[in-house]
Amino acid sequence: MTPSPATAELGAELPETGGPVVPPTTLTLLREVADVKRLRDARGPGSLADRAFTRSWRLLLRDWSPEQVQRLALREVAHALVAARLAGVDAGVLAAAGLDRAERLRVLERAFDAVTSTAEGGFGDLADLRAALDPEPFDESLLPTAPPFVDALVRQPRAGATHPDLPRVVVEPPESHGDHCFVTAVYSALVAPRFGVGRGEAFLVALAHHLPNGDLPDAGFGGEVLLGEHYLPVLAALEERSLRQLPLGLAGHLRDLLPQRETTGTAIGRVFNTADVLDRVLQVHHHARAAAFTAAQALDDLDIVHPGAVQQFQLGVLAGAGIPVR
Repeated sequence: MTPSPATAELGAELPETGGPVVPPTTLTLLREVADVKRLRDARGPGSLADRAFTRSWRLLLRDWSPEQVQRLALREVAHALVAARLAGVDAGVLAAAGLDRAERLRVLERAFDAVTSTAEGGFGDLADLRAALDPEPFDESLLPTAPPFVDALVRQPRAGATHPDLPRVVVEPPESHGDHCFVTAVYSALVAPRFGVGRGEAFLVALAHHLPNGDLPDAGFGGEVLLGEHYLPVLAALEERSLRQLPLGLAGHLRDLLPQRETTGTAIGRVFNTADVLDRVLQVHHHARAAAFTAAQALDDLDIVHPGAVQQFQLGVLAGAGIPVR
């Protein structure tokens, strides 16, 4: 990270209500959105989040005007919410299967409504995101090539939990910086209106917040401490290397925005730090849940042998083989 401006730190509540920045009712949605870091399909390498991260930067190269950044954020966040339930089933897949435009839109809206209903209004009015759902297949081949730092961030793994005095905790598989930046951008756009910040600006700051790691392998908090007095100069130098790969106008705008990552004294800083800590800690919780996963959860809670015409036959096969299902 880059050095922060000297600003007053504020508490972790909304100033107008005193309520929590993120109410507990939103946690199911947040966890589901984070799963786009772990969802994949056959249409490309990497997770759905990695690919959305790359697509977002390619779209920014084409047009980084405030209006376009806002449209980009609305579209990508809306479709990330859909992917939380439909995974890689998007407008292109539905069109290939023969669904017409109205049918495709109904499917996307159904998935959007299903996942956002779990938040019980905790993110406020999401009508602008729902309106941004695009039922037309998106041709990414027409976009500019991503800058080298984007591909590097997709390949660069996150350090996970580290401490300067203790051995690191290694969990597999690690998320990428592309994964983390994209999901943090989605979270930022979701919470931005609570602080009077536009979804586009919030999305952009989070998308760009790990520019130094295009060159800098992630040694985590332990590495930051051990770099000592060299840490901030190293970050600044490597962030500048990434910024120089961008058009001058976009790079200049990011130089103005990115210092706010390091403060909660501005609205954008509070949005970013809300989203960043949520993604980092929910990632740890994901690994803990995965390690504790049991067959009973799949069989009883998730109905992996799900109701349908062949369920009784399949249950009979399992019982005959001596495989417990209840």
